[in-house]
Amino acid sequence: MSPHHQESVRLALPSAGALQVEVSFADKFPDGAVLFVHGFGSNRKGEKPKALEAACRKRGWTFVTFDFRGHGDSTGTLLELLGSGLLEDLEMVRSHLATRGIRRLCLVGSSMGGWASAWFTLRHPETVEACVFIAPAVDFLRGRWARLTEAERQHWKQTGRLRVRNEWLDTEIGYGLVEEMDLLPVERLAAEWSRPLLIFHGMKDDTVPYTQSLSFVEQTAYPEVELRLFKNGDHRLLAFKDVMAEAACDFFAQWHPPAR
Repeated sequence: MSPHHQESVRLALPSAGALQVEVSFADKFPDGAVLFVHGFGSNRKGEKPKALEAACRKRGWTFVTFDFRGHGDSTGTLLELLGSGLLEDLEMVRSHLATRGIRRLCLVGSSMGGWASAWFTLRHPETVEACVFIAPAVDFLRGRWARLTEAERQHWKQTGRLRVRNEWLDTEIGYGLVEEMDLLPVERLAAEWSRPLLIFHGMKDDTVPYTQSLSFVEQTAYPEVELRLFKNGDHRLLAFKDVMAEAACDFFAQWHPPAR
């Protein structure tokens, strides 16, 4: 196994604030890397990115992860969360890595990070070689709105805030997510998909039903798309983190290995 180094980077955002980025690499940067994109309310230090980093390290691959604005050690709050903002954050990371000679990316997106990775891929087909999604919220912007009653929707619109509570977090998100939801429809995502893709989803996922991933696979015409279901898997799929990490790296090696 090659010796690996850790580098912590603080990327200043054009408007204000900064993103926290971590890079794990061997002695020499190749021109490609695996980039983990975390989910809503999560951060770069989760168990899934740790498992993926270990799998990349074993192969001598460069691994990158970061915190979206409003998450982890990056600046901002979830009230400012926007779909366009997620894509801007990914663009900042892409631009920084390009200055380091890393111009090819294999993306691993979890939940909300799957949504962001997918739209980023459509915008940067020259950069993204292949993707792995974990319980992807492919209809992220519209999904939460669709689950609300009319009274809850009106309250969100009037106050500009929606409280989100579950066993992992208690926070508020802003109405800006709703205002963007028609700009990035899942139908376009499926219709224009053109990169090798492996999706993992749990059949006991009560946050993002696995049927959403199944529908995406059925809708896209691109042939190199795989869906692997864990019958006893929930949304987080932590019990399968090592299996998914190894399978993700094997998938990338099959199509476009990050190191060459």
